Order: sequence, then C-alpha cells, then structure tokens
Amino acid sequence: MTTAQFDCQYCMASLLGKYVLKDDNPYCVTCYDRIFSNYCEECKEPIKSDSKDLCYKGHHWHEGCFNCTKCNQSLAEKPFAAKDECQLCSEYYSNECSSKCFHCKKTIMPGGIMFCGQPWHKECFLCRGCRKELCEEEFMSRDDYPFCLDCYNHLYAKKCATCTKPITGFRDAKFICFQDRQWHSECFNCEKCSVSLVGEGFLTHNKEIFCHKCGSGVDTDM
Repeated sequence: MTTAQFDCQYCMASLLGKYVLKDDNPYCVTCYDRIFSNYCEECKEPIKSDSKDLCYKGHHWHEGCFNCTKCNQSLAEKPFAAKDECQLCSEYYSNECSSKCFHCKKTIMPGGIMFCGQPWHKECFLCRGCRKELCEEEFMSRDDYPFCLDCYNHLYAKKCATCTKPITGFRDAKFICFQDRQWHSECFNCEKCSVSLVGEGFLTHNKEIFCHKCGSGVDTDM
C-alpha cells in the first residue's frame, strides 16, 4: 500500500494513527464523524464512530439514549414494543397497552381468541359446564358464555318428542315445531305407518301424530 492510501479520503491528513474505513476508503475520525454520523433521535447529537449506533425503522439513537418513552428504562439489548411512535419496554407495554384476557385478566400475547367482543387466552377459553378447552372445538353460547356441544345440548337444547334426544339446530339442522313440542325432521313420522309427515298435512290425538290415512279412524284433535 502506498503512502497516499494512508491519507484521509476527505482532508488528505495522514492516517498513520487512528482511522475509519467507509466503502473501503479511509477517513480520519474527525472527517468521518462530520460526514457520516447519524443524529440521535433523543438528544439530537451526532452518533460518533466511538459510540454504538442503535437503529430502528430508519431512526438512530445513542446506546444510552435508547430508553422506554414512559419509564426511561434502557431498551438496549432488551425486547421492546412500539406504539404511537413510542418505544416501550415490555413491562410497560404488557401492563398498560396490551389486551387483557376476559377470564384471567392477564396480558394476552399474539395467539389469543375473540369471543363476544372480548379477548381470551386459548387456555382460558373453556366450556362453562365441563371446563373443556374450546379453542379448537365447535361450541355454542348462552348468556355470553361458551359451552361445548355436549353441555349445551344437555342443559339447554329442547328434546325431540319422539326420540327424546336434543334438538340443537346446529349446522342448520332441520326440525319441526308444533304447539309446545319439537321433533327432528327425521323423527316427524306417523305413529302408525311411520311415513314422514314433513311438509305434509297431519292429524293429532293426545300426543300422537298421524297421517290423514291412519288418522281417519282415530278420534283426532284436528
């Protein structure tokens, strides 16, 4: 290397002492700091070559200036969150800014679920009846509480007048309602001949239902 290569690229001063390389070109410290230093967002002073330059989204800080906007705790080499152009330590963000689980009131990190407009941890979203986790299960709601299908059917679903099993209406299940009784569509059949009465006229006697043919010889209610 010739002597010229040890001269500052800008002021041509000798670089036999300390110097800084930029794009493979040598600069004296004074020229480098004046030409290339970024300015700190906090103190507005240049971040010189002997200081650590912390960069986030195109903005720069001295290591000692990169602090939580609210509590002034150093964020250098620590996790932090950004909100409304402020850098916040994880403790402040967790306590003041993040969503809280409707059930346990603790902070929800990404991955929670929403139910009735409220955030829940997946592990807190349980059936109101049996406490089964529902985050990956089909469920029903009652009074703004979630229930697994088994508990909902047992506690709230109306029972079919023929088979006595729950009528849930889940997944657009079809059912028949007459007066104060309900039937699954597949259970709504004539008591005598078992022909389906869905979409057909029928007659009743006490709690029994008949097609017109079978009911013609019965003292029916209608």
